Amino acid sequence: MLKLAKTSLLAVAVMATSIVASDILATVNGKNITKQDAQAFVTASSPKANFMQLTPEEQKMVTSRLVEKELFTELAAKEGIDKKPEFQRNMAKIKEELLVNMWMKAQMDNTVVSDSEAKEFYKKNADKFMEKASMHARHILVVSEKEAQDIIDTLKLLKGKELKIKFIELAKTKSTGPSGQKGGDLGTFAKGQMVPEFSKAAWALETDQITLKPVKTQFGYHIIYLETKTVEKPAAYESVKERIIATLKQKQFSVKITEVANELKSKAKIVYTSAEINATKK
Repeated sequence: MLKLAKTSLLAVAVMATSIVASDILATVNGKNITKQDAQAFVTASSPKANFMQLTPEEQKMVTSRLVEKELFTELAAKEGIDKKPEFQRNMAKIKEELLVNMWMKAQMDNTVVSDSEAKEFYKKNADKFMEKASMHARHILVVSEKEAQDIIDTLKLLKGKELKIKFIELAKTKSTGPSGQKGGDLGTFAKGQMVPEFSKAAWALETDQITLKPVKTQFGYHIIYLETKTVEKPAAYESVKERIIATLKQKQFSVKITEVANELKSKAKIVYTSAEINATKK
């Protein structure tokens, strides 16, 4: 049993080592350059980018830059740049910035907003969390007004399922727009998202209705079919909960930082040497 346990531990150790090893992209004079280093490098210039999703050529370029950076770092140290007074002054400034930034982060992390606080804020400010009115519509786009009117004349006597089926059929065969092959489907869009002439005509429709006159826009003449329409309404609490919590945390954090700053100032010996600042203080 003891031998088996040792074997298992050895296997785990080997697996752990292999996982770490798989993260190493290059080794420069004994120092490893890892995927984590590469991700940090990529994030610095493009916060949403993912190193592992880059092309092989791009990954190779990033790795090459990190290798060069390590070599330059070694060269700079060899030439004694880190011993120069200017370097020491800049390092002191960086240290101060890092101290403050990490302290600020700790304060933010320690700021807690309860679910009940978030719900209370939501109830009092429901008008700030509204879902815009939206619709799902289709259209047929043609070049001439006459052709548009002919299509309308074909469709206007139909209703319900028959209307929708015929509209999709005509959209596929007649429409010059890119949505034609999808039966004229424009998907769901919010009020004001389309050009004014189109938007005005579309929002005047009721469900399962078409425009009875061609709608002219810069693109040509449209026949619009409305599938569904929703009115503006308050967003569900769960859909905005995280945004509310983030907002309240930021507010609490700002109040706390101001209070701490005022307390520290009241206890510190501060002398303003600028005449303008002293005039403002008075």
